[in-house]
Amino acid sequence: MKAIQTQSIMIQNLCTPCFNRCRYCLLSWDGKPVGTAWERGVVLAERYISELRAARPGVNVSYAFGYSMEHPELRKAIQTLRRLGSPTAEFLQCDGMAMRDEGQCRELMQMLKAEGIKNLNFTVYGLKDYHDRFAGRIGDYDLLLRMMNAADQAGISFDSGIPITKENVRQTDELVGLLKHAGSRSVTLFIPHEEGRGKTLNPIRLEQDDLTALSPESSGLLNRTIYRTESEWLSCADPVQETNRMILLSFRSDNVDRYETRSAISVVEEIEALDEAYHSAFPDFAELAKEYGDAAGKRLYRIRDLHHHYRALFAADHNLELYDVTDERQSGSRRS
Repeated sequence: MKAIQTQSIMIQNLCTPCFNRCRYCLLSWDGKPVGTAWERGVVLAERYISELRAARPGVNVSYAFGYSMEHPELRKAIQTLRRLGSPTAEFLQCDGMAMRDEGQCRELMQMLKAEGIKNLNFTVYGLKDYHDRFAGRIGDYDLLLRMMNAADQAGISFDSGIPITKENVRQTDELVGLLKHAGSRSVTLFIPHEEGRGKTLNPIRLEQDDLTALSPESSGLLNRTIYRTESEWLSCADPVQETNRMILLSFRSDNVDRYETRSAISVVEEIEALDEAYHSAFPDFAELAKEYGDAAGKRLYRIRDLHHHYRALFAADHNLELYDVTDERQSGSRRS
């Protein structure tokens, strides 16, 4: 097997709140930001980016913030991201934003247009009532439509994604039509992951038979090369070849003092060692599949999600206590 190569390094600061409490939040948002102060994070990011680009010129280095894009000084934040060469200086994920009326949405989009934002993305969980329940906020669905309308008027293109499950699959055809009518450049269906609070959605994970509820047009929006049934993945000769990884370097209130005294490359090497320790604690995919796989399984997964699913079962069965490099609230990694 080829050695794992670090292809990219994402530096993040989870310092801004999200106004939703979504059922499958990757970051398990609980209302308390784990990041450090914005300005402190920017100063450290500038040094780390400079050092990393010099030390590893072939590795892509970027900077981002969260939990949402609702920065109290969003214009200045975008300008900072642009100065740091971050791709999020041109692309904005518009989930969990503060409530705005039509006029405020227009003002927001006019500012984003002036600051060079070229594309937006919205996540919609279902039709109005279902979406609001899933997102944990009444009025969120209408807010998304107001922002889409304002983006369209401002000349900013946008895409939308629908995380599809057993619960909302019969809403999908109508929702796709509404989003296209609203001006969405593309609509993508995707299967929610099991990370963060995503594990709570296991009972409603989409199965192959559920796809019959979709029209041919909507069904084509789910990439069946990426999303296959468990049985389809297990029938592949060699479905997993993890050769690349992204290192996630998260500035947090509980690590920033230490990170400020360290070189960026030493911190990255520390995280790479954590990645190696985590993954070496598990058997390879073929062995995990023998123990936990269902050769007739009809649930749909990405291959990395199925691998994550098997690893979680193995860790529970063997009482493994590991630093979880897959927890994206902290420094860690993502393999592919």
